[in-house]
Amino acid sequence: MTSLVPGHFYWAKSEKVDGARPTVVQVSTAFGEDREYWTLAVVGSDQHHMIGDFEIIAAIDPVDEVPMRQAAE
Repeated sequence: MTSLVPGHFYWAKSEKVDGARPTVVQVSTAFGEDREYWTLAVVGSDQHHMIGDFEIIAAIDPVDEVPMRQAAE
């Protein structure tokens, strides 16, 4: 998958760790807007990795609206 989009989320697996489990990453422009500076940020951490360090498995479709139910319902 070569059509990464800044700010979007993807399922990815580390290329550097044998038996790595898929994780959610976000394409980050924290180090610059040009594609050569993009990194993959691991969601829930402060870790940024080079894009080549991960195998991108699939894009995660954005959710426009998440229905919320109140606990009393």
